[in-house]
Amino acid sequence: MTDARSSAWDTYSQTKPQRRLTNAKGETTWFNWTQYADHGPGAEVLELKPGAAVLDLGCGSGGNLAHLATLKMKPVGIDLSAKQLGKARDRWPGINGTQLHQTDALAYLRDTSTIFDAIYSVFGAAWFTDPGLLLPLIHSSLQPGGVFAFSQRPPVEGCYGCQASYIPRGFDEDPAIVKRWDFEPDIWCSLLREHGFAEVTAIVLPAPEHDKRTTGTLLVRALRSNAER
Repeated sequence: MTDARSSAWDTYSQTKPQRRLTNAKGETTWFNWTQYADHGPGAEVLELKPGAAVLDLGCGSGGNLAHLATLKMKPVGIDLSAKQLGKARDRWPGINGTQLHQTDALAYLRDTSTIFDAIYSVFGAAWFTDPGLLLPLIHSSLQPGGVFAFSQRPPVEGCYGCQASYIPRGFDEDPAIVKRWDFEPDIWCSLLREHGFAEVTAIVLPAPEHDKRTTGTLLVRALRSNAER
């Protein structure tokens, strides 16, 4: 893959440790929407039943996918980083039925014939892809009534639209640069409705009270209307 973003995310993967072996409840798999351990809602946001087809846009090292697989879903994960996908394969070799693909979100959605019951992104491709291009493809790849949900950091006040993220590399190298899209919650709701989504919500989950950090997590959720066929 020649996509320069792939190299950037490979670099990023080197700074991220593997998920802990168990969470605070002693569970070996779990779903996490936020940047804080053992915090926030879980897989119930997606309202999935066993056997549901679900797509993770920017699956990273695969922890959320592994959890969905244990719940008898049919999970597919895509990521630009070969190193992140390598972590996923190393950590979860016994999770049957999980598909992993190194590819871009737009390319995958344009090419796939699968219609999903849910599509989600946790600090992933929904943050780093032009929503004007991504949202129509997600909409057309969902079943009527299907859920699209994503989480990311809330925008910095006054810094909206396409922004630049700098990812440090070696001591004597320039940082890798990737684009991200930041909007206030009400703007995300408007964008989703403009692209045919219904029952749209966007909230900022506050940081845990015991944590010294104060940045919350933007969680957005929408449905493809049941009225569509």
